[in-house]
Amino acid sequence: MKIKQILTFILIVFMFQQTVYAGLLNKKTEITQPLIISETDKESYPDSEDVEPKLDGINSENKVISGSVEVINNVNLDECIRLALGNNPRIQAAMQDVFAADARVRQTWSSFFPQFSWQSGYTRIRQLQLSDVLGKNLIYNYFVLGQISATQMLYDFGVTQNRATISKLDQQGYKITLTGIVNEVVCDVKGAYFNLQYALEAKKVATDMVNKYEAFYKQAKAFYMAGTAPKVDVTIAEVNLSNSKLLLIQSDNAVEVAMAKLSNTMGLPYASRYGISDNLKYTPCTITLAEAIEIAKDSRPEFKLADIRVEEAKQNVKLTKKSYLPKLTLEGQYQYGGSTPVADYGYNYGGYLTFPTINGMLIKNQIKEAKALHSKEQASAINTKNNIYYEIQQAYYAMNEKKNSIPVAFLGLKQAKENYELSYGRYKVGVGNPIELREAQVQYQEAMLKYYNSLYQYNFSKAELEKYIGKNIADGEVSLNLNDKNNKTKKNKKN
Repeated sequence: MKIKQILTFILIVFMFQQTVYAGLLNKKTEITQPLIISETDKESYPDSEDVEPKLDGINSENKVISGSVEVINNVNLDECIRLALGNNPRIQAAMQDVFAADARVRQTWSSFFPQFSWQSGYTRIRQLQLSDVLGKNLIYNYFVLGQISATQMLYDFGVTQNRATISKLDQQGYKITLTGIVNEVVCDVKGAYFNLQYALEAKKVATDMVNKYEAFYKQAKAFYMAGTAPKVDVTIAEVNLSNSKLLLIQSDNAVEVAMAKLSNTMGLPYASRYGISDNLKYTPCTITLAEAIEIAKDSRPEFKLADIRVEEAKQNVKLTKKSYLPKLTLEGQYQYGGSTPVADYGYNYGGYLTFPTINGMLIKNQIKEAKALHSKEQASAINTKNNIYYEIQQAYYAMNEKKNSIPVAFLGLKQAKENYELSYGRYKVGVGNPIELREAQVQYQEAMLKYYNSLYQYNFSKAELEKYIGKNIADGEVSLNLNDKNNKTKKNKKN
């Protein structure tokens, strides 16, 4: 019996030495790993691939979404944006609005083009007055083999010009609306893409937890077989393993839902499976609030649209005031017909100055209405600009909040990892208990998810800030590293 106890003690000491040595190796590897792009933020702002669990048999450089459909090529964020710009139905609908507005401008200018009409007919006439006076029926036929009429408007005292100006402003408004929809779609794609990245990281964490709980279960079973641990430890390990497998199923479903959301945002809801070629990353953002507001004044679609609506209402006031003015036109007509289809011909032509039917009270109140609507648009423009300032401030402060939470989450992750390694080492050499180890594992899992979520929240809040700035991302993203004094925008370079 003493020999068995001595051998057990030697085995425990050997296992403890191996655990300590492995822990030192892991710490050394962790210190020498490259972290992020910025040299000043390497310790505080690592990317997800630098803290994610290292799983056997899983290539961290190629995160493939599992499913029954065969996986196709990997995509990155830029490729997803390009797919959305070409397939999202909201963008397609907004483009058709622009085309329709352009056609309406041309329709307005058509008033200066001549108008032609053609008429043919037959009329049978009985003159009532003459028939009654003369005492006999006067019936005759009247043929119009052909009658062509032409009308040309020469001048309408600026009415058509005002209408064309309003149509052009309306067209510009639809173009700006298209830009705004593009920015919204791009922001939605970014949010869905980052959400999918987070779901993949969460699934990887869940897979890692299953592996850890399997090791925990095997260790508990080995202790029980050796007689150094009670049966309850094995039962606890089995329960923990079952719960971790359930969480893995849930995380796998979350990946599928995030995948469907991204595909639908791109306008490709029936797309085949594809992989994500990159991880959640921290990209420094050094833009100031004043710079963001200055960019928005030149680029935010709603900012420009508010000014266009004010000008459109002003032009409508001018148009309403011209309701009193006449229209100068030329008209001509040529006819062929008579008592027989080819009996004779006739023509007439002339110029006309046509005044509209005037209702003074009606026109006066229409002008008042147009002026009131103009004042309303001015107030609405001020309100829109105030809301834009507020949205930018809200997005800017939210982004800074998420940025500052990253190093805190990373510190908690390191502490949870260290606590887990100590707890697992204690349990492996027989001096720990399964409840302590389970709590350490749960804390480690939650810390990893919290760190990945902080990266996701930061990237999404930065995408929202870009949307509220209003730069037309279809031409290139806003560079958030602005160092020049003129607050110019630049295109991001691909890494």
